Amino acid sequence: MTLFVIPILHAEMGDTDKKQRPHDSAMSLGDHIEELRLRLILASAGLVVAIIVCLFFGKNIIEFIEKPYILAMGENARLQSLSPTDGFTTYMQISMIGGVAISSPWIFYHLWMFISAGLYPTEKRYVYLATPFSALLFITGTLFFTFAIAPLTLRFLVMFNKEVLGVDSNFTFQNYISFATIMMLIFGLAFQTPIAIFFLNRIGLVSVQALCKSRKFVLLGIVIIAAIVTPGSDLFSLFSLAVPLYLLFELGILLSRIVGRKT
Repeated sequence: MTLFVIPILHAEMGDTDKKQRPHDSAMSLGDHIEELRLRLILASAGLVVAIIVCLFFGKNIIEFIEKPYILAMGENARLQSLSPTDGFTTYMQISMIGGVAISSPWIFYHLWMFISAGLYPTEKRYVYLATPFSALLFITGTLFFTFAIAPLTLRFLVMFNKEVLGVDSNFTFQNYISFATIMMLIFGLAFQTPIAIFFLNRIGLVSVQALCKSRKFVLLGIVIIAAIVTPGSDLFSLFSLAVPLYLLFELGILLSRIVGRKT
């Protein structure tokens, strides 16, 4: 009797294992490569369309980026162009960066969808939750820098130049736009911290307890990273990035705790 029961139980356990495995775990290497190719094509197509749209609205995007400069320098402030090609090259640069920002939700969606092919069904739920939240955090980071950090940073730098060095601040068009767009991208990527922590915790790579114990090391790492990526190496720019980064780290821990308790 036992000889008949064991094969039946083994077959049932095999069926259960198949149900618990990811839906796409049976995909071959060729299937995964094909899936990656499809996702890259779709993401690239969305990026190209966004860049083309931004080419028609490049002037409006530049006016938006110039707002912190005007807030810091006054309504009559104007950026200067020192090279005949500065205007054109900066316009193209802004159109491409604007295309990346606008198409970021679409790009993030296909990135997460490719990653989800190797996850269990219960883990895929977090991917669907993370996709819009990730895009929202990216946009929030760029807006946070534009309206909160950039005006304060520029006022500090202008004041430092005038009061300490005794020189006037006349920023060039190319240098200012490059500074603003790089910092917008840095803040947008930095605001992905809660998503990264939450996702790593949900798939079991790191626990909340380990995150809590590593706070002092994370704080030191954040200060070092902020010092590397912030241009000019002034303390104001450093702390303007380091403080939000650490708060976002704590937000990631909080989200992991809340969802962990519910689970």
